[in-house]
Amino acid sequence: MTKGNIHHHLRKRILKNKETFPHKNKYKRFLDHIIYAIGVAGPIFTLPQLYKVWIEQNVAGVSLLSWGGFLIIAIVWLLYGIAHKEWPIIVTYSAWIAVEFPLVVGILVFG
Repeated sequence: MTKGNIHHHLRKRILKNKETFPHKNKYKRFLDHIIYAIGVAGPIFTLPQLYKVWIEQNVAGVSLLSWGGFLIIAIVWLLYGIAHKEWPIIVTYSAWIAVEFPLVVGILVFG
C-alpha cells in the first residue's frame, strides 16, 4: 500500500465516520490486532484434515461439495478484501485459501 493509498483510505474512513485504526480504546485496539492472529489460527485448525487427505490419502467423510464451496467463498471474500483494502480480510482469506485449495485438490486426486 502506498502512502497515497493509505492517506486516501484514512480520509475515506474519516469522511464516512468510521473509527480510527488502531482504535484509541484499549479494548478495541486489542481486537484490531488480535484479529490477524485469529484469521490465521482458523485455517491452522484445518491442517489435520489436510494431513488426513494428503498423508493418509483418506478422503472418507470429507465432502468435496463443502470444501469446494468454502474455497469459492474464500476467493470471493479475498477479492472483496483486496477491492476494499481491508487487511484483516485479506490475511484471513488468504490463509483459508492456502489450506482449502490443496484440500480440494487432494479430494479430487484421492477421491
